[in-house]
Amino acid sequence: MDGDSLAHRAYHALPKSIARNAVVGFTNMLTRLWELEEPRTVFVGWDTLTAPTYRHEAFGPYQSGRVFEDSLLEQLDMLPQLVEALGFAYAKAAGYEADDFLAAAVRYEENRGGTCVVVTSDRDLFQLASERTAILMPVRGVSELARVGPEEVRERYGVEPGQVPDFIALRGDPSDRLPGAPGVGPKTAASLLNQYGSLEAALDAGRFPKLQEELELYRRIATLDASAPLPPLKDKSPSWVEASSLVRSWGLNQLADRLAPRAPG
Repeated sequence: MDGDSLAHRAYHALPKSIARNAVVGFTNMLTRLWELEEPRTVFVGWDTLTAPTYRHEAFGPYQSGRVFEDSLLEQLDMLPQLVEALGFAYAKAAGYEADDFLAAAVRYEENRGGTCVVVTSDRDLFQLASERTAILMPVRGVSELARVGPEEVRERYGVEPGQVPDFIALRGDPSDRLPGAPGVGPKTAASLLNQYGSLEAALDAGRFPKLQEELELYRRIATLDASAPLPPLKDKSPSWVEASSLVRSWGLNQLADRLAPRAPG
């Protein structure tokens, strides 16, 4: 699970009149996913907002202009505690983004012969889609999920999952402040990648000679770092009672009352 992405989505989808709405929305989504997917375990990746990554250091405008409300920042600090109370693994470390930890977890699970479901609202993670890994994207707030595999990536972008970083580099990504190549939109980016196979091959063929370094940098920024350090990802069922006790201490009694009965009798 992409912790920051899902917390942000819950925070903005649920009314602010709901106390600690990001915690409530995130927890509701996690419990629903547990029921739907029946995974062997859950792993959550988190951003570190107080330290830059290599992406920020390499490209000054990267993610610039993002402002988080204090209420959301408070809940982003609380949510890893909830994941820990449930008994699940999570990762948060300076120099890495949540996406990098998810890429590392997918690599680990696929290498051991397992399958993955990556839950995020960030389309950058389409690059992880494979025959063993599906992306689940919340739509309509947090109440509905769309499943994205390699075929859906091809339908949406016109490229293979492995070409997504090249696609982003060419098309740009406004949310991350990546400008892309001037005049190149989604259709042109897909056409170029279908013709050449990769950004590198297009550059080798003489395309965008004045932008080579910039486009290579954008691709590097868009590529997830699957070498991010992971904790052990052991089989684990949720510790509903511990989680219920924690959220009750935060004053979320209704949420606590929904979690406690899930514990096996």
